[in-house]
Amino acid sequence: MATWFAQRRLRQKVCDLRPQMYRMAFAWCHDAALADDLVQEAMMKALTRLKSLQDENALKAWVFRIMTNCYRDWGRRQKDTVDVDSMELSCEDCPEQQTERNRMVADVHRAMAELSTDHRQVVALVDLEGFAYSEVSEVLDVPIGTVMSRLSRARAQLKKVLLEQQADTGTAADTPFLKVVRNRHVE
Repeated sequence: MATWFAQRRLRQKVCDLRPQMYRMAFAWCHDAALADDLVQEAMMKALTRLKSLQDENALKAWVFRIMTNCYRDWGRRQKDTVDVDSMELSCEDCPEQQTERNRMVADVHRAMAELSTDHRQVVALVDLEGFAYSEVSEVLDVPIGTVMSRLSRARAQLKKVLLEQQADTGTAADTPFLKVVRNRHVE
């Protein structure tokens, strides 16, 4: 009886991760339909293989590792990339704020698209989802030093690209275009 309740609780925890999984998948592939497909495939695999989970405390990393593998499998099957510059984001603020926000989002999307897949995955996991370096290391199956190196290089490249975009658009130098949002260290 206890196992049934434990399994049900774990299934619910997996289902509760769906919004985070979608954000991560979208950050990786920049395609809403593909992100949905990746999340669906990852959740299906996680729910059907729940009994193979060895450490309940590692559920989140385990599920994201499954999704990482689904993304890698998809990448192996694909040759072309998808351009998401035509994507519209809804906003309920005034038109000026919406226009500025859309411009900044588009700039970041373009900058993220210039990153390699490895760098894009690390930035999305650490900076967008708040994973610790050790968790990212486990999810991507790479040493923690590699995570830190990729993150450092990715952030430097993002900064360079965004500053170039800022110079190209003539954005004022005093505009808070780039700022550190979070600085997380190894747990």
